[in-house]
Amino acid sequence: MLEKIFHLKEHHTTVSREIIAGCITFFAMSYILFVNPAMLSETGMPFQAIFLATIIAAVVGTLIMGLFANVPYAQAPGMGLNAFFTFTICFGMGYSWKQALGIVFLCGLINLLITVTHLRKKILEAIPSVIQHAIGAGIGVFVAYVGIKNAGFLNFTSDASSIISSKVSGGKAIEVISNGNITPSLSLFNQPAVILALIGLLLTIVLVMKKVPGAMLIGIIVTTLLAIPFGVIDVSHISWANNSLGSAIHDLKTTFLAAFSSEGLPSLFMDWQKLPQTLMTVLAFSLSDIFDTIGSLIGTNRKSQAFTDDEEKEGYTSMDKALVADSIATMTASVFGTSNVITYVESAAGIAAGGRTGLTAVTVAVLFALSSFFAPLISIVPAQATAPVLIIVGIMMAGSFTEIHWDDLEEAIPAFFTAIFMGLCYSISYGIACGFIMYCFVKIAMKKANEIKPMLWIVTILFVLNFILQAFL
Repeated sequence: MLEKIFHLKEHHTTVSREIIAGCITFFAMSYILFVNPAMLSETGMPFQAIFLATIIAAVVGTLIMGLFANVPYAQAPGMGLNAFFTFTICFGMGYSWKQALGIVFLCGLINLLITVTHLRKKILEAIPSVIQHAIGAGIGVFVAYVGIKNAGFLNFTSDASSIISSKVSGGKAIEVISNGNITPSLSLFNQPAVILALIGLLLTIVLVMKKVPGAMLIGIIVTTLLAIPFGVIDVSHISWANNSLGSAIHDLKTTFLAAFSSEGLPSLFMDWQKLPQTLMTVLAFSLSDIFDTIGSLIGTNRKSQAFTDDEEKEGYTSMDKALVADSIATMTASVFGTSNVITYVESAAGIAAGGRTGLTAVTVAVLFALSSFFAPLISIVPAQATAPVLIIVGIMMAGSFTEIHWDDLEEAIPAFFTAIFMGLCYSISYGIACGFIMYCFVKIAMKKANEIKPMLWIVTILFVLNFILQAFL
């Protein structure tokens, strides 16, 4: 049965390998279950409703990925996009959370339209090969940086004079923005959490190098168990009552279909003076959503080989189906009450562990569904347990740097901006935007503008407009 659905033999994989890969991907991205509600609830939305909406959106998108596209990618509301939802759209621009959900729905609808009309495919075809290599390597930098940061290996010191803004909620700072004079340094290894992460990293490195089956999952489990005697997690504080499925379902009534209420989507078009701003906001949201997913798919494809035959196919390819999953999941997210859904770069962890088919994605979806019952138990898996996996995956993906001709500045400059800014900006889409802009600039400077495909011109101009919009918000 599973062979007929997922073609496991054709992809040179097994049921056990796919399930292990799915478990690794889930635990690597499960933080979103708690981080997403914490961030979006700042807008006034009920925490438990967002928690359940996050699960529903992740399950819908990831199941479509697995069963429709048969690829090993997982989806969930995206980090960065949820921050844009909260701090820019709601706090910065003054939209209500219901209106913001309406904007999310429009993003999903736009993304679906450009997918079924094959515009996304034309965007993919317009991306130069050097940028594609840089995206793969850049995602490696990004993933490894996330792992290093989550492990607590870095401290960041900001000079007080460089702080340009801060946001306070409930009497405490929730966001501080500094413009320069931020110095990273290695953490002191005198904290239990940092020592635990180091032990987990060394253990996982040994297991991976010795090719132990399920090495990354074993590393996560052992590090989580060690976290108990290290005092990093306290199992006595697990609260089942405050995180019950019943309370989440009750609160979901507040956000379900709120995007389509009179205070949501319809109200966005009532104020004609604000309409240009609304349209530009939808554009900015859509661009980030589109290129977060495209970047993740392109960057990890060399390892997964999920889309190698797509160029020879007619009609809807596996890539098209994967992008449809992303769009439908985003619209589902708006219906239930959460921000845009993207394909998670943490899928690379499961792919590195051997995940090659949709069975990996289905496993992730099942675990997300089960998490609605076992949220307190899942929440005890510390960041220090999954951080080593992300660091190792980042190392593996950085191999794409070898595909770039660094002695040719026409390639090196856009490749550098793509890969490095992806990590430094903490955003896949911003890294791609920087790469596109520098690629066009270099070609113009070398009087080779004719080598730039029309679709790349269009996307680059849209990215520039997006940056201009954000500069004046």
